[in-house]
Amino acid sequence: MSATQHLQSLVAEDWHAATHHAFTNALAHGSLSRDKMAGYLQQDYQFIEGFVRLLASAVAHAPTLADAVPGAQFLGLICGPENTYFLRSLQALEVPPTAPAAPETIAFQQLMNQARRSGRYEIMLSVLVVAEWIYLDWATPFEGHADDLPFWLGEWITLHSGDGFAQVVAYLRNQLDTAWDTLDHDARTQVTATFAEAVRLERAFFDASWAGFAVAT
Repeated sequence: MSATQHLQSLVAEDWHAATHHAFTNALAHGSLSRDKMAGYLQQDYQFIEGFVRLLASAVAHAPTLADAVPGAQFLGLICGPENTYFLRSLQALEVPPTAPAAPETIAFQQLMNQARRSGRYEIMLSVLVVAEWIYLDWATPFEGHADDLPFWLGEWITLHSGDGFAQVVAYLRNQLDTAWDTLDHDARTQVTATFAEAVRLERAFFDASWAGFAVAT
């Protein structure tokens, strides 16, 4: 069992809840209301800046150029197609891209900031792996549904499935697996706690999304 598989196994209940969620099921089947998707996107878009800063910091802390290049390439995807998807979708849903941050949004923003400011590659990776691996896990089973949905639903699935995105997740997991082997007991304990907290917060964000965020107009 790899380190990332081990970490995932420690939070199996929250992981399953986050990757088999009523919110993502409704999204993939096209039954999610426009208001719930709009509220979700307004909140999720607020993660972009913090995520970009966290990923850029991880790239800067990568041990070699070869370790850094895939992360830098992924950074371009976040700043390009994913950022554009948000703007196009929010415009189509006729809501602005800004909204007051919900408590669940603030909590994950704080975790990303803490990871970035730690200056520790393995802590940054702990959050990045969770954020991307959970999305790969929930989106992959629905990859074939994407073309039948409005673009603001379907493209969110295609952005988080397919071979290209799977390779991104494999890269991030491999980086954390490799770093894990170099860590002492205390450092592994901190990685485990960060990983678990990220999973808990991802589940909480989906729970709040399903309940429905207030939509700013």
